[in-house]
Order: sequence, then C-alpha cells, then structure tokens
Amino acid sequence: MPSLNGSVVLVTGANGGIGTHFVHEALARGATKVYASARNPREWNDERIVPLTLDVTDSASIRAAAAAAPDVTVLINNAGTSSSSADILTHSDEEIRTNVETNFLGPLFLARAFAPILSAKNESVIINIHSLLSWYAVAGIYSATKAALWSATNSLRLELSPEGVHVVGVHVGWVDTPMAAHSTDPKTQPADLVRAVFGAVETGEYEVLADDATVQVKAGLSAPIGVLYPQLGAAAPQ
Repeated sequence: MPSLNGSVVLVTGANGGIGTHFVHEALARGATKVYASARNPREWNDERIVPLTLDVTDSASIRAAAAAAPDVTVLINNAGTSSSSADILTHSDEEIRTNVETNFLGPLFLARAFAPILSAKNESVIINIHSLLSWYAVAGIYSATKAALWSATNSLRLELSPEGVHVVGVHVGWVDTPMAAHSTDPKTQPADLVRAVFGAVETGEYEVLADDATVQVKAGLSAPIGVLYPQLGAAAPQ
C-alpha cells in the first residue's frame, strides 16, 4: 500500500485553505519533504517545506517544476478556480478558458510531466481533487471541467497502474474555505477532508467520497436524468 511515511510530496495551490492542510498533514504522516507550489509561493519557516513557483496554466512553468522536483513520489493536484455563475452560456470566453486551463488541463499536464518521475519510484501516488459537481452540472463551466478531470483521472489510473502509480480521485461538496464563503450549506472542514484523502491513499482506495451529499449524488447517477434534475420536468412544454 502507498504510504506518506518517507514520501516527497508536491501540492499545487498550497497557499489555499485545503492546500495548507495537505502540506502540514503530509509532514505529520512522515513525509520528508513537501514542495508547496503556487503562482506566488510563500515562506513556511520549515526546512522540510520547499516553496515552488508553479502556474498550472503555463506549460513552461509545469516543465520547470518537474525539473526542480525530480524526487516527488506524491503529486496532489489541488489548485483550482471557480465560475461566477451557474449558467454556462453566460460565461465570458476568458472565464471558460481559465476554468478549462486551471481545473482540467493543469492537472492533466502536471500528471503527464510527472508520470516518468513517479513511474520510476517503488510507490507513488497522484491525487486529483474533483468535486461533487463533477457529477452534478449546476455550476456551469466549473462542473464541466470537474467532470472532464474525473474522466481524465480514470484514464490516468488505467494507464499508470501498470507502472505502479496509484491514482486517487477526490469528490467533495462545499469545503469551509473562502471559495465557499457565500454558501450556507453544510461544509466539510479542510482538515477533515485532507485526513480522509490521506487515509484513503494509505488503505489503497481509488476514490474518496468525502461527504453525504457526494455519496447521494453519485448514487443518483443510475436514476433517470429527470430524477437528478427535477427542474427539467418543471420546464417541460405543456
């Protein structure tokens, strides 16, 4: 089974609420080094934490990160962005492209860049942070990009499993971070999410359903489409 003990971890979006917990929890579980990456990395006052400049939307930046961190055994694709509305037809071109580049292409290109590094290790892991909304299309382009990432994670898992790389997909609803500050719905605490993710890694699981809402939505995928989206019935022509 993969283990965080003795691992070398790279976290994207490390400055954020979830990313910060990934950094600290990895060390608590025995990681020897954590690359804490961000567009503008901060200082951490811990010699085990290496600030790393990384823009996940820039191919040159991704290549530079792979060159700077050849000892990585665990890649955590945590960086993401959200959309301003639920209506995919009203997003600006820029917002659509930003979501696609950050939420989908960034994790995919990072996985591709680090695949040779991870495949060369005895035990290695890729963790992709999806969303409940990868199965529930009520957040416009954000839902669409998370659905695309879910599919890419399945492809990566199939391709990298023979190389000894364990790929984990994480689905969660609202997490108590600034990105979810506008919501009054129940929220998962970042520390609880991160513990659940690392616990799943260390028990060899492929998928994390981090809250009850996510479990319910996934279960609903086998139902007729009108059950998952009852508003379709209300909008049907008379």
